[in-house]
Amino acid sequence: MADTSLSGKTIAVLATDGFEQVELTTPVKALKEAGASVVIVAPEAGDIQGFNHHDKGDTTSVDQTLADADAASFDGLLLPGGVISPDALRIDEKAVAFVRSFGEAGKPIAAICHGPWTLIDAR
Repeated sequence: MADTSLSGKTIAVLATDGFEQVELTTPVKALKEAGASVVIVAPEAGDIQGFNHHDKGDTTSVDQTLADADAASFDGLLLPGGVISPDALRIDEKAVAFVRSFGEAGKPIAAICHGPWTLIDAR
């Protein structure tokens, strides 16, 4: 039987091109297995490119752009790592403001590997 401890919760996953694939796909799978709805948020619509270390991996479809995303509609935030994605997000004012909103609201934020780079700029 699936774990439903996150049933009714919606989690935003903020990423862009250059995310470390396993650091997005594995937590997303676990969140869904725990009953959460997961929304991939990115600066641009379409697909974002994952990486397996230095090699291109799979792409992931964006569910919502930052321009359309409202942190108030989410229960938590996941920031996957990889070098490229967090580095790009931390210089994107909308991404930093989005992350800051979670912190100000006291909502849980999970950050993997280089994901905390965006947290530093959102302080």
